[in-house]
Amino acid sequence: MIAAILSMTVLGAALGVLLGVANKFLKVEGNPVVEELTAMMPGSNCGQCGFPGCSGAASAIVDGSAPVTCCPPGGKALATAIAARLGITVDLSAMADDGPKIAMVAEELCIGCCRCSKVCPTDAIIGAAKQIHNVFREACTGCSSCIEKCPTEALSMKPVPVTLQHWVMPRPATA
Repeated sequence: MIAAILSMTVLGAALGVLLGVANKFLKVEGNPVVEELTAMMPGSNCGQCGFPGCSGAASAIVDGSAPVTCCPPGGKALATAIAARLGITVDLSAMADDGPKIAMVAEELCIGCCRCSKVCPTDAIIGAAKQIHNVFREACTGCSSCIEKCPTEALSMKPVPVTLQHWVMPRPATA
């Protein structure tokens, strides 16, 4: 018994050291600009941009194969920030930005089919089979991937409701 424990401990330690050395010498350096853009993006990996996640979209933007306006959840604010980081100009006149939105469930229409919760990338939809579902507001990123999957059209995108915790004083009007 002691021999087995001792041999497994030595084997684990040797493999751990080997992995540490391999990590140091075989490390692949990434593009720091791609990493910065990935950090700026929402991080929900919703796929609305047509790329496999936010890191794929950031790589495509840096390569020039995608416009800086490719992230719908990020809106105009993200497109402006990415353009400023890359030092390019961007035309935002064609981009519609209604502000942040989240999914809302019409409880009278929900049949509890769970199709919406299966496609939600952030697990923001709460509910079980044959139960009314609801959306966890803080987890919803507004990707709207659940809207197409709902057979009863119980889900819709609504502007983020103003609460005491989320209220921001509007800027004064200039005369």
